[in-house]
Amino acid sequence: MKILVLSDSHREIRWMERAVFDETPDHIVHLGDHIRDGEELAARFPRIPMTLLPGNCDLGSPEPKILTPVLGGVPCLLTHGHTLGVKYDLTRLWYAAREAGARLALFGHTHRAVIEEMEGVTLMNPGAAGGSGPSYGVVEIGENGTRSCRIVRL
Repeated sequence: MKILVLSDSHREIRWMERAVFDETPDHIVHLGDHIRDGEELAARFPRIPMTLLPGNCDLGSPEPKILTPVLGGVPCLLTHGHTLGVKYDLTRLWYAAREAGARLALFGHTHRAVIEEMEGVTLMNPGAAGGSGPSYGVVEIGENGTRSCRIVRL
């Protein structure tokens, strides 16, 4: 399973569209700021399943701020990250992932792309899909649950 991970698009949909065309993902995750961008992307690519979460700029959004789906057989924690203090460090994110039994935690908010391993949990921020120097993340999950993560800068 190939998962395209997007965050912090801030109304710049063109880079997200390019990422979809370049990667041909099986699933798309949009981690907020702005959730409407994810909704527009979903309308443009209705055959690709998509998971959307709100960010700190999505005030009043009724969607949950943290989700714990199983994607490709791997338990995940998905969040924009602002409620877990990811601008300061990743400890609260890691604890939340461990508590949820997640092996993969995807987050945004900082606009800085990062992939980090912390005691059996892969933490990944795809960076900002909007603005100057846009980037996105790709997670590939094998049939036996192996996973690889990479950041692509546009």
